[in-house]
Amino acid sequence: MDLKELAVSAFWQNHKKAALLIGGAGVAVLGLGLGYKYLRKPEKVCRVGVVSQLLVHPLKSGKALSVALAECQKIGLKYGELQDRHWLVITEDGHMVTGRQEPRLVLVSLSCDAGQVCLNGPNMEELRIPLQQPDRPVVDCRVFSADIQGRDCGGEASAWLTRYLGTEKTFRLVHFEPQMKPRRPAEMEPLFPQYEQVAYPDIGPVMLLSEASVRDLSSKLDNDVTVERFRPNIVIGDCEAFDEDSWEEIQIGSVRLQRVMSCGRCIFTTVDPETGIINRKEPLETLKSYRLCQPSEAHIYKKSPLFGQLFTVKKTGILQVGDVVYKISR
Repeated sequence: MDLKELAVSAFWQNHKKAALLIGGAGVAVLGLGLGYKYLRKPEKVCRVGVVSQLLVHPLKSGKALSVALAECQKIGLKYGELQDRHWLVITEDGHMVTGRQEPRLVLVSLSCDAGQVCLNGPNMEELRIPLQQPDRPVVDCRVFSADIQGRDCGGEASAWLTRYLGTEKTFRLVHFEPQMKPRRPAEMEPLFPQYEQVAYPDIGPVMLLSEASVRDLSSKLDNDVTVERFRPNIVIGDCEAFDEDSWEEIQIGSVRLQRVMSCGRCIFTTVDPETGIINRKEPLETLKSYRLCQPSEAHIYKKSPLFGQLFTVKKTGILQVGDVVYKISR
């Protein structure tokens, strides 16, 4: 066999091997695809409740707005121009002010009408200021240990809040705008994915609680409490108390939510949403008597009782009161 014949023979042998390798790889990929298709556990859908209330809190620690329909965005619930926890009261040095420090904030309602923000509170005249104030300065704020920005809402809003709260301090109102850098919950709570973002909520974009859990707590108290005291976004009816603790993934209409963790409760639960009075004891002490975490989770929740669940938004969409809630399992 001469050199030319050897070269031709070698070419065809290598060509045959390459074809076999490519064919084998194709079969392997096809096998993996078929295996994934047939071995992946299909989703199981189970009806677990119904949406009984949707609550948007435009002003952090302010009064809840009950709505029949809301847009569920990655960053939380939105109703018209109002987005959940997108307005914040701060001190002059930029630190957040909540109902923990100023309980009467829970009686302040913030709404929008015809391009204006409306502030209302007991024994106060309504204040109307422009929703968009691009000439106002953007100020640096602190929400817990995280830095964030807000558009200052002006001197009239500052004077209104300072007069309403009636202390020697000066308060200002700021608004979080879409172009601003949001906070990352993972910086405060590592259970949250790194890519999750929020404006001024304590931690997560969506908090869910069932009516039955609130009734269970009320049955142990001298005075009943309402869901508004716990400031959820989504309230669920037609389920048993604390069923929501086991809902790792749920579907409501076109919206898909993923549970991250339970909601650890603090002194803010002792503020009455109807009076703005803080008692610093109940229902927090009763919750501590039966809703503490398992010892294995003490590094997460410490001594905070658990009441309600924090979710992230896997798929955005519209939520409506009356929507059926489905638990997703695999």
